[in-house]
Amino acid sequence: MDICSGQGFYRQFCLDIPTYRMNRTFLYLPILLMVAGCAVRPKKSFDLRLTPPAPDYALLANWAAHPDLNDPADQTPCPYVRNMQDSAVVDVFFLHPTTYTGASRDQRDWNASAADAGTNEKTDNTTILFQASIFNGAGRIYAPRYRQAHLNVFFGKDTSSARQALDVAYEDVKTAFRYYLEHWNAGRPFIIAAHSQGSRHALFLLKEMVEGTPLQKQLVAAYIVGWPVREGFFAKLQPCRTPEETGCFCSWRTWERRFALKHAFERDVICTNPLDWTIGEGRHVPKSANMGGVIRPFCSVIPNIADAEVYKGVLLCSRPRFPGSFLFRTKNYHVGDLNLYYMNVRENAEERVERFLEDQ
Repeated sequence: MDICSGQGFYRQFCLDIPTYRMNRTFLYLPILLMVAGCAVRPKKSFDLRLTPPAPDYALLANWAAHPDLNDPADQTPCPYVRNMQDSAVVDVFFLHPTTYTGASRDQRDWNASAADAGTNEKTDNTTILFQASIFNGAGRIYAPRYRQAHLNVFFGKDTSSARQALDVAYEDVKTAFRYYLEHWNAGRPFIIAAHSQGSRHALFLLKEMVEGTPLQKQLVAAYIVGWPVREGFFAKLQPCRTPEETGCFCSWRTWERRFALKHAFERDVICTNPLDWTIGEGRHVPKSANMGGVIRPFCSVIPNIADAEVYKGVLLCSRPRFPGSFLFRTKNYHVGDLNLYYMNVRENAEERVERFLEDQ
């Protein structure tokens, strides 16, 4: 089923949902697309009694990244950028995207177990390494494992079960954030960063626990990437409009330029250009402004990999060029939302931290 032709729940996620089937790397994309239809899916309706137990966030095992762990978020892709977590005075609360995709027979539940070794290994070696590491120059990284909803919640017909599975995942995110605040924050400024399903949860976390509370004064910035943020969703929290603005949020979803120009997108969605950090339409920023993307291998930065332009709530990007890019045929660049702009996002997070601390 093409979710973009649906109504109600499906229409809510049309052009908003990541193409999760493109999850590990651009180079394996054609193979992933061929086998996507064979993914294991939940067969029965959601049953809370069958949901895996909630994680105990007092246990470091339930954190994919943590300052007291040696984890992939500590890595950097090149020698001229450093992991600065040991001296950081800011924290980063990072929410990873969906890695529970039905890739094996035991991935048939609506929610993943936070103790699932296979899912956790995939999380650590993909999103924590390639996305959370972006922020290790800006702050100490906390990335909770949570009972993430199965990939199928975004594509299946059982919308009631999908909503309940997402609610379970979000409850874990809230619990983890509360535990972080109570035991490790100690009044420190923080960044909230997320991608895809993680950004869906980050939206509600910001609205419920940060916006309009004393915590809002501690918010350096939020990077809510790969999920739509509707105009007016927040009452007080505003989109960032300059590279140095703080206490605001950034959000974008990346699509191939020519494809996006031919299709109807939505103008009531906030979109940030991660090359100049503005939200206005009509400004094309060339690839020359791209400091470098990180795809694979991790220890390789590819400068000038992608351009960027805001258009009707999405980010236009000409086809990236990198080794093996002749296999890259998809029109939805969701998998590269952060990685295509890795070094620019990294520098921007550090710049906002510097400005936030100067203003205190």
